[in-house]
Amino acid sequence: MRVLIGCEFSGVVRQAFERRRHDAWSCDLLPAEDGRLFHIQGDVLEILDDGWDLAIFHPPCTYLARSGARWHRGTERQMEAVRFVRTLYDAPIPRVAIENPIGMLTSLWRPSDQIVQPWWFGHGEVKATALWLKNLPPLRATDIVKGRTPRVHWMPPSSHRWKDRSRTLPGLAAAMAEQWGIA
Repeated sequence: MRVLIGCEFSGVVRQAFERRRHDAWSCDLLPAEDGRLFHIQGDVLEILDDGWDLAIFHPPCTYLARSGARWHRGTERQMEAVRFVRTLYDAPIPRVAIENPIGMLTSLWRPSDQIVQPWWFGHGEVKATALWLKNLPPLRATDIVKGRTPRVHWMPPSSHRWKDRSRTLPGLAAAMAEQWGIA
């Protein structure tokens, strides 16, 4: 299966699909952190018509997250971010997932199909993540754990904090590959 992981620089989700022997590619404006060749550095909008079977998109949340809503509500940048998400969702790809924090997409576009937590997938932390699904089933929990902390919320300020907050955790990525990677 040809899988596109859009707006991903870390390679975490791509690697999960690679481990299941899919033809998986990530695409982001940033270079791949893992240095793999299966990464397209560029605009994801330019490759939407390239015959993908499944796409999982992680659009930037700067103008979409609830945390910045009071500063960005109704701005042109926020409207551009919503149009970008809708373009990704409406791409000519049979199965699509959009991943983003709970935020403005629900009121400016439509409610999410599912909200997941890292602790459903073996990570002892809290970080509600919304999923908008096209022709995909909701994810099932694979490894529920108890001790739950808001690790991402407690991260200290730094120049790379946005990168660290945006990485998909390996347990969630593995669940996506296992449950959505069925040809």
